[in-house]
Amino acid sequence: MAFTASDVVPLTQARATLSDLVEQVKAGAEKIITKNGESYVAIIDSRRLDYYHQLERERIHLLLMDDAGKGLDDIAAGKVKDARTTLAALKRRREAKPQA
Repeated sequence: MAFTASDVVPLTQARATLSDLVEQVKAGAEKIITKNGESYVAIIDSRRLDYYHQLERERIHLLLMDDAGKGLDDIAAGKVKDARTTLAALKRRREAKPQA
C-alpha cells in the first residue's frame, strides 16, 4: 500500500485528531505517527493486523516444514549424528578450552 503525505501525522496532531484518524483507518487508510520527525507508531485496522499476524504464522509454518524436509533429506543421506555422542564431544571441547 502506498502512503501519501496525509498518511504521515505528527504525534501532536494525532493527539488532537485521534477520532478522525481512527475513522480514516477504519475506512481503509493506514497512518504513520511521527515523533520528532521520525516514524514512531502506525495505526492500522485491527482486521488488517490480524491478517498480517496470520501471514506471519503461515510463513513460520512454511519455514518449519522446509527445515523438516531438509532434516529428512539429511537422514536419507546418512548425515546424522547420535545426540549423546555429539553432546559429549561438545562438553569435552568446552572443558579443553583454556580459562581466560
